[in-house]
Parts: sequence; structure tokens; C-alpha cells
Amino acid sequence: MITIAGAGLAGLACAYELAQRGAKVTVYERGNTSGDSSVARFAGGMLAPWCERESAEEQVITLGSRAFGWWARVTPVHRRGTLVVAPARDRAELTRFARRTTGHRGVDGAEITGLEPALEGRFSQGLFFDGEAHLDPRRALRDLSAKVQVMGVDIRYGTPAPAGVTLDCTGIAAPLPGLRPVRGEMAILHCPEVQISRTLRLLHPRMPLYLVPRGDGHFMIGGTMIESSSDRAITLRSLSELLNAAFTLHPAFAEASVAETGAGLRPAYPDNLPRLIEQDGTLYLNGLYRHGFLLAPAMAQQAADQLLPETTDENHRERQTA
Repeated sequence: MITIAGAGLAGLACAYELAQRGAKVTVYERGNTSGDSSVARFAGGMLAPWCERESAEEQVITLGSRAFGWWARVTPVHRRGTLVVAPARDRAELTRFARRTTGHRGVDGAEITGLEPALEGRFSQGLFFDGEAHLDPRRALRDLSAKVQVMGVDIRYGTPAPAGVTLDCTGIAAPLPGLRPVRGEMAILHCPEVQISRTLRLLHPRMPLYLVPRGDGHFMIGGTMIESSSDRAITLRSLSELLNAAFTLHPAFAEASVAETGAGLRPAYPDNLPRLIEQDGTLYLNGLYRHGFLLAPAMAQQAADQLLPETTDENHRERQTA
């Protein structure tokens, strides 16, 4: 029997990997549903390893490359790429972004219009990362929860984990040295007048923005990374800057409805890379930072390798041929 604390993104991903290998798994979750206490519900859901290389280590690309196929077995994945743009006055930001990343090609105004007609005439240059994708994080959590339960995983909602669990996936609540909170803030806009089908990143030296379509005229916007342990609601400054950046992408966002705002604390280590740490007989998976949906599959596989070493070689062969 393997016991897991936390039915958020990391806990459910580990439950899936362990159940695939035939383990009997029980997950304890203090919230009443999947994602109740998970910062992942505020995520953008971007599977963008090449874009993330702009500020992350090469390991993010290596581990993140496994995420596309893994999530496609669980929930809808929209493989439409990422389009990165910048206003003419911030063209140096685009040059810097291109220099620090790979997996892209330069696009001009006509190509940008071809990819996203709503942006016609708004940007003269950009970068297109055609191998990237996005998903709906809340649906992904629900789908993953349903899938592992079909596989026989027992998820006990509204139940704090007992002492001495096998695997702890409780994020910032975990008692681990060196773990720090990084605050992220977001808003969901409803703007049916704008038709955008892929993730957009707007580069700006002060407030870079990402926008992810959620369907039915809804868009998630975010981009803040604040070194803070405050879990209060989004600040006026952050919301104003996010909304101004959205308006820069397209003026129709000035008439958008703000359907939701939120803020969460993402657990991170000093190098912003995830780790598996064994402490007092419990294995901890933590530090996914802003790369949760991208890195959870690979980290869950590593956790399963460590907990069920007798299945490691067979599962490695399966991943190599997948």
C-alpha cells in the first residue's frame, strides 16, 4: 500500500504513475474536491518547454518534453503552438527572448495575421513556437482525478493525511528546508469579440503577459512572479498591469468582463527546479514552481521509479517507445 498526501497536481500525477505499475494507492486530500487546495487551479496550463527556457534551466526542456503525450492520455491537449509578440518599442525584448530560447521561427506581420487574424496590423514581428501546446488546468485536474479512481486509486477527500505517508505532495505546506513561496496572480476575462486560438505571450520589460484561450470567449491572463508569502487576493497594481497588457494585445479587451481573479503560492527551491527528497521515511515531491503541468509527469515517473524500483526498467522501455 502506498499512501499520498495531497490530491493536487503532483499527488494525482504520482497516483497515476503508481497505479499504472500495479500499486495499491490511497490519496488523502484535505479539500472536498480535486484542486480545492491546489495552486494548480490558478495555472495557465501551458505546455511550453521551449518558451520557458528563456528563464529556466535546460532540464525544463528535457523533462517537459514528456508532458505532451502524457497529458493527451488524460485530457484534451491543444497543440497549436505559442505565439510571442512585442510592441515595436519593445523589439529588443523580442531579440533577447529569441536569443535565450530554441524551437521557434521568426514571423512577420503577415504571418502573425495568418496565425491569429484578430491580431491583424497590431504586431510586425514575433516568434512562433509551433511545437508547444496548452490545456485547461481545472479540467485536467478533474480528468486526472477521475482516471486514477477508475484505475483503483482511493481518494479520500476532506481527510487530512495521517503521519508517516509514503509520499508527500502538499506543496508549500510541506515541512522542507529551502522551500519558498512564489506568488502568482491571474484573471479570467470574458471577451467573445476576440477570437484567439493559441497561447500568446506579450513581452514587456516591466509586465510580460501570457494569455491562454479557455473556450467560449474566455481567456486566462497572468504573468506575475512575486517573492511573497501572502495569499491575499490579487492586488490592484497587478490586476491593472495585467489588464493594461491585455489591452495592448487587442483593444477589444477594454470591454471584456473580468469573470474571475485569483492568486496562489507556488512552491520553489532556490534554483527553481523540482526535487525528490526523502526525509524521515517519507518521499517528498515538491518545488514545481511555475512549471507544474509541464514537469509533473516526468517527476511523477521519477517518484514511481524510486518507490517501485522493480518496475523501473519495464516502464523506462515503455516510455522510450511511446
